[in-house]
Amino acid sequence: MNVKDFDYDLPQELIAQDPLEDRASSRLLVLDKDTGKTEHKIFHDIIDYLNPGDALVINDTKVIPARLHGVKEDTGAHIEVLLLTRKKDDIWETLVKPGKKCKPGTVISFGDGLLKGTVVDVIEDGNRLIQFQYEGIFEEILDQLGQMPLPPYITHQLKDKNRYQTVYAEHEGSAAAPTAGLHFTKELLQRIEDKGVKIVHVTLHVGLGTFRPVKVDTIEEHQMHSEFYIVSQEAADTVNAVRKAGGRIICVGTTSCRTLESAADENGILHAKSSWTSIFIYPGYKFKILDCLITNFHLPQSTLVMLVSALAGREHILNAYKEAIAKRYRFFSFGDAMFIH
Repeated sequence: MNVKDFDYDLPQELIAQDPLEDRASSRLLVLDKDTGKTEHKIFHDIIDYLNPGDALVINDTKVIPARLHGVKEDTGAHIEVLLLTRKKDDIWETLVKPGKKCKPGTVISFGDGLLKGTVVDVIEDGNRLIQFQYEGIFEEILDQLGQMPLPPYITHQLKDKNRYQTVYAEHEGSAAAPTAGLHFTKELLQRIEDKGVKIVHVTLHVGLGTFRPVKVDTIEEHQMHSEFYIVSQEAADTVNAVRKAGGRIICVGTTSCRTLESAADENGILHAKSSWTSIFIYPGYKFKILDCLITNFHLPQSTLVMLVSALAGREHILNAYKEAIAKRYRFFSFGDAMFIH
């Protein structure tokens, strides 16, 4: 399959720059994956599409304020560092701009020396391994100095850091938000639970590779990055019980979907696991466990457009996107949502 098969034209002004005041008031495009039929709702109407006995699977990862601005100690040149993955002994895999200025041995100072980082190695994709030195607690310093790592297509400054977190964010480790979850309020989740829907927590720490453009023409040749996930025994038992009783498994976001599909066996049984996954879901993939998906609108030619196309069919997805554009839906991280059922 060619990457251009997953392209579409999006007017720049439809890229949402700011979150809505009320999380649950964004629009919701409902897509029947078998027929391609669409409906247009408001996100809080999602409760009408969930049935008692279903399971709603949410990713409770928490975004860290991973973007740091510092200066090279020897020249004073400005350096931007994006934390990707914690390795060991305060060593992080990072994305550094401009990378050419940061050879091994380079020392970068952040917050007038409150935090210092030494480049120890250059690895694949030009990412840098940086060892940090500081006094106190790293997370507290990061909270003080770091900014939320908003995607490059969002140019507005985020006034409230919490608006790039889900209301159920718990386990720190993501370099990007699981954005489908941004639409839920605590009240809406409570109403869903009161209706008899099981809410299941899993964790997948979202890496920036999710947004990495596909640079090959043939999508089968694309290499996915790895992301760390955790499925608890309780989560596995709940999902398996719901499936056995005939309920549906509804994932909130492509991250929850990738977690379940990575931890399930060929018989559709979910196993408790903590591991790394580089699963790549594109048309032709047979879903082992997922029935429905709540998701945002994704970038043209991205692996995420390919994932939703695997679930609903490429033509249905591209037609739904065309309809969303005609109706002036808001796109990407702070944009509107889809429910594929």
